[in-house]
Amino acid sequence: MVKPVDDQPDLSILASFSGEGGVERMVLNLVNAMAERGLHIDLLLIKTHSRHLHEIHPAVNRIDLGSRHTATSLLPLARYLKQTNPPCLLAAKDRAGRIAVIARILAAASRTRLILRLGTNLTAAFAHKPGWRLFLRRLPIRLLYPRIDRIIAVSEGVRADTLTVSGVTPEKVVVVRNPVVTPQLLEAAEAPSPHPWLGDPKNPVILGVGRLTVQKDFPTLLRAFADLRARRPCRLIILGDGRQREKLQAMSDELGISEVLALPGFTANPYAYMKRADLFVLSSRWEGSPNALTEAMALGTAVVSTDCPSGPNELLDGGRIAPLVPMGDWQALSKAMQRMLDQPPDPTLLCESVREYNAQQSADHYLEIMGLASV
Repeated sequence: MVKPVDDQPDLSILASFSGEGGVERMVLNLVNAMAERGLHIDLLLIKTHSRHLHEIHPAVNRIDLGSRHTATSLLPLARYLKQTNPPCLLAAKDRAGRIAVIARILAAASRTRLILRLGTNLTAAFAHKPGWRLFLRRLPIRLLYPRIDRIIAVSEGVRADTLTVSGVTPEKVVVVRNPVVTPQLLEAAEAPSPHPWLGDPKNPVILGVGRLTVQKDFPTLLRAFADLRARRPCRLIILGDGRQREKLQAMSDELGISEVLALPGFTANPYAYMKRADLFVLSSRWEGSPNALTEAMALGTAVVSTDCPSGPNELLDGGRIAPLVPMGDWQALSKAMQRMLDQPPDPTLLCESVREYNAQQSADHYLEIMGLASV
């Protein structure tokens, strides 16, 4: 465990680093952007299983709470709040936010302002839960969210959903765009080509990125790709690991596309793929604000997305910038993919449309909301 330094932090951030997912990357970008401003930050870690931890700014004070689950971090967090009494605690996820509310009560740390960053459309994420489990998920939100000082939603869709699910007052929930675009992202995109398929004009490459889970709905992408492949040459690369790998491999055999599908697994630099792909496709059933879609647009790559809750509709301006298709509709997705390959949009338009997702600008908004802009 890293010992807290004697000086009280300007800000404490509670986060779980359990992998290389979008939340971990956004926390990393946000922490580093704030640390570059000279803020004294305590990063309270629930889990420490992520390569991203090696990229954290050296000035950030990392504190391992000694817990491997959010629920069991309650007492260590309460002890920290009682001993340190920081002016502000930012919780990076829904569960972390709920635990932080209880910990603040136990620690009697009334001076500490509690801010929650919420990156998920809760209604969509809970939709597949049975009735009793749905009730158990919603009840703590209704009870605990009103005790949070401010909630930062990553999209207008997440904000609207949060108001419905939690019952908090509208002025408590504000929207701040994710800190997606960084100089490091743009630099990483210029790395040498990571795959032999990239850069072949006769066989355009379609790219998907994300955990191989139900949420990302890659089966719909496979069906759409198989339909498109019957009409024109193309190849598909899906980056990521997850429980559905075997299912996707078996499905590709059934669809007859296994020779033109690559599943390289997780890569620390998906941006070199994004920069060189002919088309990026988001086939998700739900998101908060899809980082991979934002990253692809920031690199000027043509995109297609499902109109899932929440985020793609805002990013693509209701379909004005790039096509939005109904969730699970592989036929509509296939047609949209063909249209983007035949008539790709202006890369400059794509880049300009995600200017708000700059990490420095996002950090400025966070600090203003937390009352730390002058620190």
